Amino acid sequence: MIKCLHKYWLKEFIRIFIIIQALVMVLFVFIDYLSHMDRMLEYEVSLGRGLWYVLLKMPYMFVQFTPAGLLLAVICVFGIMNRNEELTALKSSGISVYFLVKPAVWAGCVLALLMVLLGETLIPLSMARSNHIRYHEMVKNKGVVHSRKDIWIRSDNTMVHINFFDPVQKTVAGVTCTTMGDNFKIASRLDAEKGFYDNGQWILEDVTEQVYDPQIDDYRVTIKPRKVTSLNLNPEDLGRMAKKTNEMSYTELRRYVQKVSGEGYDATTYKVDMYGKLAFPFICVIMALTGAATGMRGFVKTNLPVGIAVGMGFCFLYWFVFGFTASLGYAKILPPVAAAWLGNLVFLCLGCIYLIQTE
Repeated sequence: MIKCLHKYWLKEFIRIFIIIQALVMVLFVFIDYLSHMDRMLEYEVSLGRGLWYVLLKMPYMFVQFTPAGLLLAVICVFGIMNRNEELTALKSSGISVYFLVKPAVWAGCVLALLMVLLGETLIPLSMARSNHIRYHEMVKNKGVVHSRKDIWIRSDNTMVHINFFDPVQKTVAGVTCTTMGDNFKIASRLDAEKGFYDNGQWILEDVTEQVYDPQIDDYRVTIKPRKVTSLNLNPEDLGRMAKKTNEMSYTELRRYVQKVSGEGYDATTYKVDMYGKLAFPFICVIMALTGAATGMRGFVKTNLPVGIAVGMGFCFLYWFVFGFTASLGYAKILPPVAAAWLGNLVFLCLGCIYLIQTE
């Protein structure tokens, strides 16, 4: 009997979940394509290439929309059963409605694992190609390139290499600026340990500058504690060119964090994103519990749209808290692990309490 109920619930859930996700993804493709139409026309990117750029983002957006789709599907299934008096019939038969929470939790676990799997396999590849189109084809400055480890900036006869860029603190480290002279001979080279952006200029620290002097046919070396210079880029430009964490899987991001930390740079920003890659999928379990509790509420029996609105409000509240705690992690107010998992812990407790109080 219980297995039949679980199969019935899962069948309804899968049907509604697929419908919700399909509608959301279609809307995303339509809206995102139109929103980038002006950039495509401005930089002469073909409409087919632009559509491919949007489609490449679909695996990533599927993962981002999955928790909300799961929550809405669970609310709809329980809400429909509530409205059709099916939950009342179960109670009168001596079967606890909490038995139906079990398949909801299992569905949340399966979707969480699917999110992790996509994050480790398909998403890094698709987002890397999508970002390549956006930051290399839909831009004016095509002299800037980036790889998985470094940022290279080419401007006329000058090449700037930045070993590490912190997009949150807006600081750089391991800066090398090389200027070529006649006959491809190096005219000057500047090396800096670190730097920061202030009032439209980059302030480099611990600078070693080598300038070629033709009179002695050698380089004059100057060491300065600080030097003001221009890299022809602001932090926002560097942020667009820096390695995106959505292009990296958890394992790749972990190796990158180890590399950055091993070289003596502050990898706090990447640590928060690394732990967030594991913390975010877990929200599916919390959404399953919250959706079940909301769908079984008395007011949903007569007004399902209100239940859906409550669920959406819960989603927005979670995303706000998740982003807020991540910001605290970026600012080093919270440890990276706590910044990634604190929101899940709080909402798991709230979801359990909400479910227990369901009549």
